[in-house]
Amino acid sequence: RGRPLHHTSRGARVTARPQTAVCSGSRVRWCMAAAVVARIPSTCGMADPTGEGNRKRPRVEAAVPTPKQAVDFLTLCSKLKTTKRTGWVRKKVAGPESIADHMYRMSLMALLAGDQSGLDATKCVKLALTHDIAEAIVGDITPHDGVCKEDKFRLEAQAIERMRDMLGGEGCASAREVAALWHEYEEGATAEARLAKDLDKLEMILQAQEYESAQGIALDEFFASTRGKFRSEVAQAWAEEICSRRGARADDGAREPEEGEERA
Repeated sequence: RGRPLHHTSRGARVTARPQTAVCSGSRVRWCMAAAVVARIPSTCGMADPTGEGNRKRPRVEAAVPTPKQAVDFLTLCSKLKTTKRTGWVRKKVAGPESIADHMYRMSLMALLAGDQSGLDATKCVKLALTHDIAEAIVGDITPHDGVCKEDKFRLEAQAIERMRDMLGGEGCASAREVAALWHEYEEGATAEARLAKDLDKLEMILQAQEYESAQGIALDEFFASTRGKFRSEVAQAWAEEICSRRGARADDGAREPEEGEERA
């Protein structure tokens, strides 16, 4: 009651949350993300200005995206290249990586780890390439933003639906695959998805170790948040190697320089 109702392109009614009290501090980005999801136009099932948009009618959809649909989708995904990862921005890291930077190296990890784990390496790479793709619309939402897991999932799932429609909807194999891969990763029910979740955390601590080494800053919380959470053997081994290098650097930094040697 008292809340404005908005209509989506499919005619569904959505009750908008009042944003006067919610949109403060770290939750401003969450409110903006919700607004962006609602504004992104869909190329499939657009509202009909004649008022008949809510009626069910047959749609003819292509098996592959049209050139316009493909380029529209890829242009949207360019935001992954320019949006910086929130965790590094919050810690004031100089020149923080973008979402796409993270996804790229995670994909390389998947290529290597998938074969070592006896899994479908191609599926692992695809999961890595799509696991954060919704962030092109909603941004990089972290636990520090004050958004519960349910709301985060809802926002990202809506973004994935928009992306699927941009590519041609359910009648397009590529559109279905992008959406299915994202949901597979989120559910974590397959061995490939569980490995991808390991690699997501693994790439983060490798990047944290590199920032610590290059910028002389402490990023302990990123290591603490992943400790004991790697489930695959390959991820456990790689995490041990990363932490070993981090520990060696800390020991080296604590060592008194010998005569004629500069302190690091």
